[in-house]
Amino acid sequence: MATLSVEFYKPEIADNQTPHDRDEVYIIATGTGKFYNDGIITDFQPGDFLFVPAGIEHRFIDFTDDFSTWVLFYGPVGGEKEK
Repeated sequence: MATLSVEFYKPEIADNQTPHDRDEVYIIATGTGKFYNDGIITDFQPGDFLFVPAGIEHRFIDFTDDFSTWVLFYGPVGGEKEK
């Protein structure tokens, strides 16, 4: 069974997503802004790679109108665990 799912995401005005049940990666396609990830805020720009473990609160904030990103969900529900 394949575990990789790829989507293109472009929020309008606000990013109201909730934590996901799988690990995910964002690859910023266009625009700039800030990314909230489990209490830490970082700037982002095109080409940046952002990782979010399953179940972690995250969202894009203060982003430009042209912001868009690729989203890659992968692995098992609950996220990959260290052995």
